[in-house]
Amino acid sequence: MTRTLMISDIHGCIDQLNELLILTQFDSNKDQLILLGDYVDRGPKSKDVVDRVMDLVDNHRAIALRGNHDQRLIDLIRTNDTHIQAKFMEHGGVQTIHSYCDDFIGLEMNVERLQAARNHIATSYEHHIEFLNELPYYYEDKQHICVHAGLNPHYANWKDQPAYDFMYIKNDFIRAKTRVKKKVVFGHTRAIEISGAADIWFHENKIGIDGGCAYGLQLNCLIYEEGTYLTQMIRNSKSAL
Repeated sequence: MTRTLMISDIHGCIDQLNELLILTQFDSNKDQLILLGDYVDRGPKSKDVVDRVMDLVDNHRAIALRGNHDQRLIDLIRTNDTHIQAKFMEHGGVQTIHSYCDDFIGLEMNVERLQAARNHIATSYEHHIEFLNELPYYYEDKQHICVHAGLNPHYANWKDQPAYDFMYIKNDFIRAKTRVKKKVVFGHTRAIEISGAADIWFHENKIGIDGGCAYGLQLNCLIYEEGTYLTQMIRNSKSAL
């Protein structure tokens, strides 16, 4: 592989993802693409993003990881937990419902319409849910540990941390020095929350790449090639929230 390309937190922004892959001249014969999770919610086209990610994994050797929003969609469809349903709708799930069910779900959501949407997704898009449910929590190569949210510094062996930490950890990871020698590349926490800017955040032992695209900011790509880091991004001029 010539280059490693890392992208996170697409959140339904299919146009920006496709533009970014064109901008970076992604070539799966030469490049390793790693997607760090959160394909759904907040943005307008979650279904299209999951379709695209599946194609990239199946036909272009991409590595796709699991994010907390992807897990929420799995749990929404595979459990009847009302707390999970409330959290899903509270954190951008309405946009996902419309992406999958816009042909019959009206603008106003209620319990009956949510149940109808769950049934439709379970029936017509079980292959999406199964795909998301099989995604790993991390990917490791010679230089990096890629993960959606981060590594819990309280675990001597980071692989022993709970699945929840891989998808949800924030400040405990960001504020502490890691216990690994490799760079930890992560999304989940928007770079603007860490540094005040949406551009990729570089730290001595970690790199935050979530550009906040679904918040009207940008979709970032971290490119690693022969010991050097480059960055590319596509701006999103319209907030999808």
